[in-house]
This record gives sequence, C-alpha cells and structure tokens, in this order.
Amino acid sequence: HVQLVESGGGSVQAGGSLSLSCIASGYRVDRDGCMGRFRQPTGKPRQWIVSTGADGSTVYADSVKGRFTASKDKDKDTMYLQMNDLKPEDTAMYFCAAAACETEEWDDFQYHGQGTQVTVS
Repeated sequence: HVQLVESGGGSVQAGGSLSLSCIASGYRVDRDGCMGRFRQPTGKPRQWIVSTGADGSTVYADSVKGRFTASKDKDKDTMYLQMNDLKPEDTAMYFCAAAACETEEWDDFQYHGQGTQVTVS
C-alpha cells in the first residue's frame, strides 16, 4: 500500500521561501523513482510544476524554473521541493505524485498526496 504524506506548507511573504516534503511509504524513490509535483490555486485548474526522473533528473514548468528546486533523499524515501522567491501567484494547494515518468498529466501518476497549502502575500 503506497502512501504519500506531504508537509511544509504555510504562509509567507512575497520573496520568502518554503520547503515542502513528500514522504513515500511503500514506494522507493530511488528504485521506483519517478515523481512529480502539481499545484492548484483555489478555483483554478491543477498545474504541473515539476517532474523528477528515477535518475534524479528534473524538468520544471516555466512558471517556477529558477525559483523552485526538486530533490529527493533516497535513504528517507522523501522528495523535497525548495521554493524560493515566492510570489502571490504561487499561492495554491501543492500535491506530490508518484509512479509516472516523463509526463505532466495528473492522471498518469498512480499515487497522489493529500496536498499542503502554500499562501504567499
């Protein structure tokens, strides 16, 4: 049984930083590998923001490139998202997802976290 548990959301002022964690149980981030992050502003469609390959390679959406950094700790089966220079338009519920490679589509991922709220003012 795979579970993705997210944490690290909160409220921050514009220009600030937050780090999100996604702890995977029943899923090995190094072996099984591919993961992704999405976000959904209230009342708006869900947006893909980053995909991480099994080899650690990353692809970012243009809206977060240069500000967000995804990484993973294979010993802790945890994926991190470091978010710097946050803007009000980054305000959203953030989700992690696992078990799909080279895709930006939510439905392609087999597992999804419960989400964590990020608010930038």
